[in-house]
Amino acid sequence: MSRLTKIEQETVINFNAGEEEAVVYTRDKAIIRKLDSLVTEFPDVYRCIKATDIDKTYSMPKQYVSYRKPRRITQARRDQIRAQMADMNNSRNKH
Repeated sequence: MSRLTKIEQETVINFNAGEEEAVVYTRDKAIIRKLDSLVTEFPDVYRCIKATDIDKTYSMPKQYVSYRKPRRITQARRDQIRAQMADMNNSRNKH
């Protein structure tokens, strides 16, 4: 794979209301690795339909494209999580 700039490492998701499949075109190595593993694990759902040395195009049901709300965590909960992680890290370092 050629060396691409961050701007060139794009991902485009294309689907419309009239079709059941979404098409994902990507030049991002991380996205390619994730989608390749999904193709391997679920070949009946995810398909690689085109590949070159710098990009790949995948097809999948558009129901697997999701939109999520941002996660909202209060400062109190954030502090609680931080304390739990510190305890976990300290207990690992003792062993």
